Amino acid sequence: MTSNRWRTVDIVVASILAVAFGVVFWAWGLLWYGPGDALFAAFPPAKAVIYGVWLLPAVLAPLILRKIGAGFYTEFVAAVVSALLGTGWGIAVLWYGLAQGAAGELGFALGGYKRWGLPQALLASAFAGAAAAGLDLYYYYADWAADWKLIYVVIVMASSVAIAGVGGHFLTRALAGTGALDRFPSGRSRDLV
Repeated sequence: MTSNRWRTVDIVVASILAVAFGVVFWAWGLLWYGPGDALFAAFPPAKAVIYGVWLLPAVLAPLILRKIGAGFYTEFVAAVVSALLGTGWGIAVLWYGLAQGAAGELGFALGGYKRWGLPQALLASAFAGAAAAGLDLYYYYADWAADWKLIYVVIVMASSVAIAGVGGHFLTRALAGTGALDRFPSGRSRDLV
C-alpha cells in the first residue's frame, strides 16, 4: 500500500512534470491548429490521433508518484502553464485540465489506489480521453454529424489509451529501470506489468 502523504519530493516532481507538460501542451496546440488543420482537412475528426499527448500527465504522474491527486494536480497545473504561455484556447484549457485530471484520477481510484500496472493506466487514460472528447464536442464540435462525433470520441480515446495509457506505463517502466525513480514506490516495485 502506498502512503497518501505527499513528501516534498513528490510535490517537486509533480510540479516539474506539470511545467514540462505545460510547455508541451502549448507547443502541441501549435501543431493542432497549424499543420494539423491542413493535414486532416479532408476529415477533421481524424486529427484526434495526436490528442493523447494532452492526457499523458493525468496518467504518468500517478504511475510515478502513486499518490492520490497526482494526476489531477499535474494535469491541471500543466493546463495553467499552457494558458499562461498563450494557448489558442485561452483559459478554457483550465476546464480541460480539471476534467481530464479528475477523469484520469478516477481510473486509479477504481483500483483503490493499489493497482499501478498497465490495466489501470489503460482505464485512467480511457476516462481522461472520454472527458476530453466530451468537452470538445460540447464546446467546439456540437454542429458535427452524429457519426463524426462518434468517430471523434473513439479516436480521442484510442489516442489517449495508446499515448497516455500504454506510453505512460512504458515510460514509467523505462524510468524505473534507470534508477531515476528509486525514491518512489514505482521505482522499487515490480508491479508495473
